[in-house]
Amino acid sequence: MSSFPDIINIPLDVWIDNVMDWLLLHLEFFFDFIGAVILQVIVTFENIFLYLPWFIFIPIVGFLGWKLVGSKVTGIVFMALLFLIGTFGYWELSMRTLSLVITSVFFSLLLGIPQGIIMARSDKVEGFMKPLLDGMQTMPSFVYLIPALMFFGMGKVPAMFATIIYAVPPVIRLTNVGIRNVDKEAVEAALAYGASKKQVLFDVQLPLAKPSIMVGINQTTMMALAMVVIGSMIGAKGLGMEVLLAINRIEVGRGFEAGISIVVLAIIIDRITFSFSKKK
Repeated sequence: MSSFPDIINIPLDVWIDNVMDWLLLHLEFFFDFIGAVILQVIVTFENIFLYLPWFIFIPIVGFLGWKLVGSKVTGIVFMALLFLIGTFGYWELSMRTLSLVITSVFFSLLLGIPQGIIMARSDKVEGFMKPLLDGMQTMPSFVYLIPALMFFGMGKVPAMFATIIYAVPPVIRLTNVGIRNVDKEAVEAALAYGASKKQVLFDVQLPLAKPSIMVGINQTTMMALAMVVIGSMIGAKGLGMEVLLAINRIEVGRGFEAGISIVVLAIIIDRITFSFSKKK
């Protein structure tokens, strides 16, 4: 009596598999096109980061740490941390990881900010999107790798596709919240002076919502970094691949070095992106 009756069964797994089969059969060209676009952007960012010599890249990051975070010491610490990655022999892999993170953030912002604006303008859209975003954020990240593999095969593109799905919710949510929390008096004053809806959005709401949006970008970036590491399981080369190899071969030291390198990137990215959220 305590077991659930077998006759009551919803074959959700079969339905989802059928949908996936249909998509692969009828929309293969579409996924090929999406994959080609994503790959091109990844390669572009990779070429940029790999082209920059380490002795130029490190001072640039140190300068950003000094000017954006607001402390010379921070800039020096950033440079020392990046130099540490180089001493581990992971400079090229860290640049590849960084390019994957930047690419995923680029696409996440391209999709997320407009969606956040639409949510802020419509309660019905917000009501529809909130459960969807809850699902995207609470779904185990490994689940995203399955459809990504089916659509794009092994490599960087499926890892990037899964990363975008995992990382985009924060920027959508915080763009929505930021715009909704803009003072109504400011919006009404702009309308009273004859501003159009477009002018109100770009000249009033988005500037005032900037701190919230920047926090969303910060969170999206951190989630992208976390997911890029997981993406190594389906062929995305980078520091995550080193961690995966270290686990498979039980090489504690190798895994520790790669893990520290990921943490260093996370700290630097977090401090720099979070500095944009501060009101100046």
